[in-house]
Amino acid sequence: MVILKSLLFNGCTNLSFGLTTKIDTQTDSPFGFNLSLTAGDDNKRVERDRQRFFRELRLENNVATQHQIHSDKIVFVDCPGDQGESDAMITDKPGLGLAISTADCVSIFLYEPKRKIIAGVHSGWKGTSLKILEKTIIKLEEEFHANLKEIICYIGPSISQKNYEVGEDVAKYFDEKYLSPKGAKFLLDVAKINYDILRKFEVRKENIQISSLCSYDWKSLFHSYRRDGSLSGRSLGVLAMKGNS
Repeated sequence: MVILKSLLFNGCTNLSFGLTTKIDTQTDSPFGFNLSLTAGDDNKRVERDRQRFFRELRLENNVATQHQIHSDKIVFVDCPGDQGESDAMITDKPGLGLAISTADCVSIFLYEPKRKIIAGVHSGWKGTSLKILEKTIIKLEEEFHANLKEIICYIGPSISQKNYEVGEDVAKYFDEKYLSPKGAKFLLDVAKINYDILRKFEVRKENIQISSLCSYDWKSLFHSYRRDGSLSGRSLGVLAMKGNS
């Protein structure tokens, strides 16, 4: 399997991180390397492939997953397995991975090294309009006493602005600086909105890595619901603090 890494997280020796692509020589899924149980794939194959990925990260069965509902629901987790409906998870438990599923939406992974706490956020246009990242950051600060200036963040591959066409019904939720008119429609930059939220809370520029890879353009590498519709699988990004953290 081909797994994307983060240069910033690679510099943190107590972190384990990886984000899957479509590429894998061992799977026979028609979706490519799909790790979603809701894409219409064979769920036994998905579970098998998930475990292979988790073993690559040395997490075995120690990963928390969620049913993403494009909301602003944030949950604290302290055990692996299905955590129910949410779009952001937080944990301070070493050895526990947080899994975020994507196929165009923005995935955001946060680590505060002094408080030793991590978060994973799924933020499509709905979650972004509901300020899920902002609410996650506030929760990290107010409930877990995170120092926001110390946060290290990776924003994963997502659909780029030039490929993300939306109507007025979506555009009305966002500042015009994130919109580029295209006829009667608009092109929306969801990743930039989330980057700016991090900067608003004074997360240092040098502590933010934002992927320049577009899920829509890189057909051979990434799943894209906007491009492939019901034929699209999903990638998983997983962040964990190692067990001896």
